[in-house]
Amino acid sequence: MTDTWIILGATSAIARAFIRKQAEAGAAFILCGRDIVDMEATAADATVRGAPEATVMPIDMRDAATFDAVIEAAKCLEGTINCAVFVGSMPDQAEIDADPSLIDGVVTDSFTGPARFLTMLCPVMEAREQGIVVGISSVAGDRGRLNNYVYGAAKAGFTTYLSGLRNRMGRKGVHVMTVKPGPVDTAMTWGMKMPAMTTPEAAVEDILKGVQKKRNVIYTAKIWFPIMTVIKLIPEPIFKKLSF
Repeated sequence: MTDTWIILGATSAIARAFIRKQAEAGAAFILCGRDIVDMEATAADATVRGAPEATVMPIDMRDAATFDAVIEAAKCLEGTINCAVFVGSMPDQAEIDADPSLIDGVVTDSFTGPARFLTMLCPVMEAREQGIVVGISSVAGDRGRLNNYVYGAAKAGFTTYLSGLRNRMGRKGVHVMTVKPGPVDTAMTWGMKMPAMTTPEAAVEDILKGVQKKRNVIYTAKIWFPIMTVIKLIPEPIFKKLSF
């Protein structure tokens, strides 16, 4: 039976790298996002690489009405249903400070939108008692930092949601893995000077290894686990004086 991956945020660089690898392994796809032309190109590439099917469906995390068609399509799939969430938005904190209305979009894109979608998809996956959910969170959610605390807060919420979802769906044979990337060389981080930056391809290698070993939480690149362990241990009186 075919494994089908529902990909939220199929136009992201990490998603494209993930789709390429899974297509070569024979997976099918429902690619979800806002840029139909971009996703059609990715779907065509996936088919060439070995995917038996790659369907494109429009979806917008800020418009929950767009979720319904994808959920209905999932109900009609044969075989195992998996879902990988690559959505999120990260305006510069200075932009948010200047226009607090941007907070709503960040939280919807990075937390409440994907959480709502996954909550709707849960019963479909649980009924089959198998499948994998890969949720992309961020190291930014491990502690509120001066330069991106709104984005970090949204990803912290998504991390906690995925933890609860793992508890729920694990009882029905569905594994949920949380991925906490550090900076990845994508359009979101273009032009930023960031430490220990990795590539989409390297991040996907870590993700697939984590899926194979059924990890609950992974960091990519792995160096971010000890980095964030140290950062989380810094006492608050000291931490709030730091400028990063």
